[in-house]
Amino acid sequence: MTAFRYEAVDAGGRKRRGTVEAETARRARREVASTGLTLLSLTEAGEGSGLTLTRAPKTPKPRDVIAATRQLSVLIEATLPVEEALAAVAAQAQGTPIARVLTQLRTRIVEGWKLSDALGEHPRAFSSLYRGIVASGETSGTLGPVLGRLADMQERNRALQSKAITALIYPAVIALVAIVIVWALMRFVVPKMVATFASMGAELPLLTRIVIGISDFLGDWGLLLLIVVMGALTAFFLARRRAGPRLAIDRTFLRLPLMGPLIRDLDAARFARTLSTLVAAGTPLLDGLQGARRTVTNAFVRDRLEVTLTGVREGAGLAPALRRAEVFAPMMSSMVSAGERSGQLPLMLEKTADQMEARFESTSTVALRLLEPAVIVTLGAVVLVIVLAIMLPILQINTMVTQ
Repeated sequence: MTAFRYEAVDAGGRKRRGTVEAETARRARREVASTGLTLLSLTEAGEGSGLTLTRAPKTPKPRDVIAATRQLSVLIEATLPVEEALAAVAAQAQGTPIARVLTQLRTRIVEGWKLSDALGEHPRAFSSLYRGIVASGETSGTLGPVLGRLADMQERNRALQSKAITALIYPAVIALVAIVIVWALMRFVVPKMVATFASMGAELPLLTRIVIGISDFLGDWGLLLLIVVMGALTAFFLARRRAGPRLAIDRTFLRLPLMGPLIRDLDAARFARTLSTLVAAGTPLLDGLQGARRTVTNAFVRDRLEVTLTGVREGAGLAPALRRAEVFAPMMSSMVSAGERSGQLPLMLEKTADQMEARFESTSTVALRLLEPAVIVTLGAVVLVIVLAIMLPILQINTMVTQ
């Protein structure tokens, strides 16, 4: 049996400390939970030396934060007090990092803190944007609905990010497989072919000599070439950490034929959905623009949105200010203009985000369907050239023998 020291809180929010003996940490957690306490931390007591082995608290996973936000929204809308809602959701997620965080939040609420202030003690789990939206909900007295919209926004943004990553994984894997196959052919097959033909003393065809030259180059300078490529990639990523080079690089990305529209639509959808959530929560438009601007990933788009902020600050409408930035599709400005005229700006921003996401998904799907055969055809062409380089000398030798 191993001794574990624990820290927990009881139903009244008071902290309790003690020791429990169990075979594993999991069983120790169950023992503490069976007493009606909510576990905050569990450490293994060292033998003899009095030392304690502690593990750093884990950060809650994004999907757990989203689920907790959704559950809190439902409970608070059902007129349950915030501290009771936090306790209920923490009990539901017993033994997980989000349960520990929610319990600590409940303790702060019992002490008289506002929820948005308590969230500030966990910046790794709750971003400044998250805390700002919660603060707006508290100020407007609509915390429950605001948490629901916040959960919707997080789910859609996370789904959009997953789609973007998925769209990049497949072509990257195909390209990697193609590179490995070509490298194996050039590194192992071609050198054996050279040794065989060299022993015959026959003059090799031009295509074969070219392939052999490439194979020799990769054999002699392949490692150096790999180091140069890795160095160039490292320099590229380091340059993107600096404001000036990143602005130029991201602007170049937007000009690329296929990647540019995808990046633009992705950022437009994220920007519109975040701004919709903030405005619906009662956040002033200027503050909402600043919060939504922080969710934009492309540095050039984020820089151009400063023009929109300046325009709104000077009294211009949101639609003309977005047109002046010249980074998003004209359709977005038109829908924002309709929302301003009808007094339904959050709704129109939400619809704009839906359309941008749909366009991103359709464009990426078409691009993948075109990319797959293009990569396969390219790989087939390279392999065909290598096979021809091997077969031509064989045919030439057979012709010489028959003559």
